Parts: sequence; structure tokens; C-alpha cells
Amino acid sequence: MTDTLNKTASANAPINDNRKAELLSSVVEHIDITSFDARPIIDSMKKMSFTSRDLANATGIYNQMLSDPDCTVCLVIAGSTSAGGCMDLYAELVRNNMVDCIVATGASIVDMDFFEGLGHKHYQALEIPDDDTLRSLYIDRIYDTYIDEEQLQDCDHTINKIAESLEPRAYSSRAFIREMGKYLVEHGKKENSLVKLAYEHDVPIFCPAFVDSSAGFGLVKHQVDAAKEGRPYMVLDAIADFRELTEIKIEAGTTGLLMIGGGVPKNFIQDTVVCAEILGHEDVEVHKYAVQITVADVRDGACSSSTLQEAASWGKVNTGIEQMVFAEAGSVMPLLASDAYHRGHWKDRAKRAWAKLFD
Repeated sequence: MTDTLNKTASANAPINDNRKAELLSSVVEHIDITSFDARPIIDSMKKMSFTSRDLANATGIYNQMLSDPDCTVCLVIAGSTSAGGCMDLYAELVRNNMVDCIVATGASIVDMDFFEGLGHKHYQALEIPDDDTLRSLYIDRIYDTYIDEEQLQDCDHTINKIAESLEPRAYSSRAFIREMGKYLVEHGKKENSLVKLAYEHDVPIFCPAFVDSSAGFGLVKHQVDAAKEGRPYMVLDAIADFRELTEIKIEAGTTGLLMIGGGVPKNFIQDTVVCAEILGHEDVEVHKYAVQITVADVRDGACSSSTLQEAASWGKVNTGIEQMVFAEAGSVMPLLASDAYHRGHWKDRAKRAWAKLFD
């Protein structure tokens, strides 16, 4: 009981601003894939074994996607690589027409990218004190990365502000995230925001579990406040998410998947093939190219760790041009993306602008 009382007292104590500033003193710097040329490293890895060779093969497949004139490239993001230093990497892929569609977790898009688009930062945890101490300072921890909870709540309230400004009707996550991009164009503090650049380049972003993020708090507040006042409110339409993404698959034909992590985004993008068949498009192609970078254990029975070969049994992925890379994505994605950037296949790609499909 005494321990519980001490924790409660600590949580209610005034925030020690000096200690908080000390812990939030080292900003995470996002890697710039244009500043170094990874081609010699990837070329050397082709002659190696184990994960090195897998990464070289995966990089080759991504370059095939970019050089295939018929291929729509879908970037799939789960996990915390955006907070860990890959945020500008993903933005660069959009800026240079290296991805045409994005499916991600709400955390990647809202808590990480949109959050920084508002001018906030992620911080390196140079020391990890007791997590109750972090809570007393309003500091959230992602492994060895810190976020200022007060800044994150600003993100929550901004999402609420955007929701309040919209016509009260149903929106897919894509449609709402497009409004977020529009907001950053007008009020953002960072050029290298994935959400902002996707809006400007007509690259649609889907978050099938959108409210499982900071967006959820802001949207719940919007709904509760509107209900109290007896006025209508906007809602998210998860079915529209699936329908719209399937429409892109049907229109695109040939598709390639670059997947970081797994979970809901991975299954969501793969299921578009089956959904297209259900809608009567029996001639729809399976995803022709597929790369997945993950540390998930293939023995745990989860979607995150299911192999791309397994996905072929469901009629989702071609087994001929796929590669699993079992590695922490933050350590290998900079090499893959830098190689593809410097090989330059993106320079000759036609721009898809799939977001215009829904105008």
C-alpha cells in the first residue's frame, strides 16, 4: 500500500523541468539516403551469405519494381522505424516517385510523422531511468527513444481540430490523412513530412487501424463533444479503406510490396487480391514483387512472421520474386533505400498519383 501511495504521489508531483530538459536533450537525427551511396555495399553483400545476401536480393527486387514500367509500388510500414531515424528516408521515397501508395500503422503516420510535421521531435534515450520517473516527467518511451507527452497531446488536439473542421460524414483513413497533409501544408513546421509530401504528390496513405494511435484520442474527443452538444460528427469508415485500396489494386494491375514489419498493414495490402476476386475481378494479378523486412519469429503463428511463400497459398503473392529479410529494419532500410535512390530507376518512372482516383 505504501509503495502504491508513493507512486501516486510521484505521478501527481510537479514536473521537474530541469530533469525533463536533461533527458530530452539529444534529438534523433533522421538518416539522409541521398548523402551516401550504398551501391558498393549492396554489390559486395551479393557475394556474401545469410542476411547480407538476403538484403542484397531484396534490394534487387525493389529495383526491379522501380524499373518495371507497369508496377505500382506499395510501401507498408509497421513498427517504430519512423521514430528511430527512418522518417526522412520514407519521405525521400515519396519525394522521388519511388512509392505510389502507403499502408501503415496509425502510430507511424500520426504519433511519429505528423507529430514531427507539427514541429515536435523524438529524442535519444542516453540513459533509461525508472519508467515511473519518466511518467512523472510526462516522457513516453519507445525502447531507447523518448517523446514528450505534452507535445504528443498537442498532436491529439490538432487531430481533434481537423475533425472539427470537416463536414460531419464518413471518411476513409485515406481521406482523413489527406486532410492532415493539407493542414501541414498550411501550418506545418517540417518540409520532410511523409504526410505532407504524400498530399502534395497525390500518394494515398491508408491506416487500417487508424484510431490505434494518437489520432484515436482526438477523434474520440471530437465525437464525445459533438454528442454532448447534440450535433453530428465525422466518423471513420473502415470498409471504405478496404474498398479504396482494392480499387487501386484493380486499376494498377502489376504491384510490388516493400514491407517494413508486418501486422495489420501487411495483411491489409495482401488481402486486396482476394477482395478483388470477390468483387468479380477473377483476372486480378497476385502481387508480383514482395519484400518483407522483419524480426518476427516464424514460429509464433502471427501474421507479422508468416513468410511470403505462405502468402502464396492464399493467392496473394507471387513466389517467384519475393524475399524475406530477418533484420531490424532501421539497420538495413537505409542501405536498401540508398542503393535504389542512387541506381536511379525512379527517374524514368511514370507518376501514378493514385490519390486522384478518389477526387
